[in-house]
Amino acid sequence: MGGHSYLLKFDEYGNTREIYVYSSGTGVAGNSFINKGTAFTREEREYLGLTGMLPPAVRALPKQVENSRIKVEDKQSDIERFIYIRSLFDRNVTLAHALIKSDIARYMSIIYTPTVGLACQHYSSMFRSANGLHFYPGNIDRAEDVLRRFLHRDIRVAVVTDNQGVLGIGDQGAGGIAICVGKLMLYTQGAGIAPWHCLPISLDVGTNNEALLNDDEYLGWRHHRLTGDEYINFVQRFARAFRNVFPNALCQWEDFSKQNAFAIRDAYLHDLISFNDDIQGTGAVALAGILTAMKIKQEKLTDQIFLIHGAGAGGVGIAEQIETALREEGLTKDEARSRILTLDSRGLIIYSDDLLPYKKKFAKDPVWLDWMKDEKDAQLENVVAKAGVTVLIGTSGQAGCFTREIVQSMLQHTDRPVVMPLSNPTTMAEAIPADLYRWTEGRVLVGTGSPFPPVEYNGKMHNVGQCNNVFVFPGVGLGVLASGAREVLPEFFTAAARAVSAYVTAGELNQGVLVPDVTALRDVSLQVATAVGEAAINLGVSRPCAFSSFQHDNDPARLGTLIRKIRWEPDYAPLVAM
Repeated sequence: MGGHSYLLKFDEYGNTREIYVYSSGTGVAGNSFINKGTAFTREEREYLGLTGMLPPAVRALPKQVENSRIKVEDKQSDIERFIYIRSLFDRNVTLAHALIKSDIARYMSIIYTPTVGLACQHYSSMFRSANGLHFYPGNIDRAEDVLRRFLHRDIRVAVVTDNQGVLGIGDQGAGGIAICVGKLMLYTQGAGIAPWHCLPISLDVGTNNEALLNDDEYLGWRHHRLTGDEYINFVQRFARAFRNVFPNALCQWEDFSKQNAFAIRDAYLHDLISFNDDIQGTGAVALAGILTAMKIKQEKLTDQIFLIHGAGAGGVGIAEQIETALREEGLTKDEARSRILTLDSRGLIIYSDDLLPYKKKFAKDPVWLDWMKDEKDAQLENVVAKAGVTVLIGTSGQAGCFTREIVQSMLQHTDRPVVMPLSNPTTMAEAIPADLYRWTEGRVLVGTGSPFPPVEYNGKMHNVGQCNNVFVFPGVGLGVLASGAREVLPEFFTAAARAVSAYVTAGELNQGVLVPDVTALRDVSLQVATAVGEAAINLGVSRPCAFSSFQHDNDPARLGTLIRKIRWEPDYAPLVAM
């Protein structure tokens, strides 16, 4: 990952101004952060010791992007395209990001969902070069020393996983780090956080995936997963080391199992600058879609009844975010929670002492539900009908469970039902948008977790907005870093949701679109970062930015300047030979 053969030089805003290079020849060409390939100018080739190592012609970055795009499209499958782009990233980081930026909608589906799921599953057999860090019981005691090797890169964001809850495909052992790499590439694309400031980290505590344990090629720690105190101690040792080495960096927890996701997020709320994207990012982007729907319906958020089918990390995270937004609208905690219903595979979640802790917050007292007579009433179709549900959200992974009867029953309570089948991939979606429009005679407002084509109904074209976390986490990260926020508060995600919703245009509102198009990612991320940074100031948790000499001084205008200026663009930085 570059060693110490270079030194980053920043401008007053913390953006990379130039790179001082301490090596030459192969040491330059083999370093992905400073390699320019055929774009090295003749002068650079001379003073960096590259004379004779490259063909005579100079190919500038735009031409390199065009050439790379042709090579990507020549590949026969998306997994081959993934391998090519990842290999390009390992050779030339700037070119890889310039390529992705040239068509973010196309390439995001390759570097991240859905293709990255295959990359996780085939991580060991596809392994080419090291990306990020792998901590396991054999080296966790030296975590602080290992992390210090990356001090020269001025790490600002780390995405950290224990690999257990990957993208609906579950425990992927060491392969889960591919998710971290993909997320950080999106931090760069959306928020402009330079790739050398990003660090993917795997907490390899073993795997319970028997196929991996029996695979001779498996590269991870070949043991069943640590549990109980052993697991807790492992995570604690990592968190302590990370805080000691990178006290101002953001730590994003990713793809932990349901209970661990909540426990770890809450345990380090005040000790690390951290959040869990599966919980809070999912909650924010779902809330963004709901807020947009309220604009279209011209109704109040506080007048809705919300039902979330699927009480995992994402589902409960959505419930938490809706509660925060309702309380900001003036409801008490109890009033807000009374309007939010959660269901799992057994039906409506009813409070009991043995209920998992993360489910208790939104569990209902059966006495409170006077229409509940027996277990049948707790099932999805009955809850929707009898509770007066107006917003129906799916994170269950149960394909087709939002049936015609369920959706049509919502029309008894609202003229324009909001239905959000958020489960990925498309084969696991709770409903298909085309069916939803047909069942409701075009009255439904739809947001999905996977990309779906536009739907034509009754002569009108309806674009389907994809509620993708990528609209949230890059901007949240940038806003936290620029504001110097000392912790990540729930209100940050409400601010992010409002910023995402505000970006939906009047034309898109007329089409019933609930979230922006992914082609607007960089602009949306800028708006989210600004909203989050201002929230940090207003909530009294901002500090001087640790990565810039230009300080916001709790002035929103100066904060906006810093956020715009700190963002990196995928252009070759000047190289200075030392």
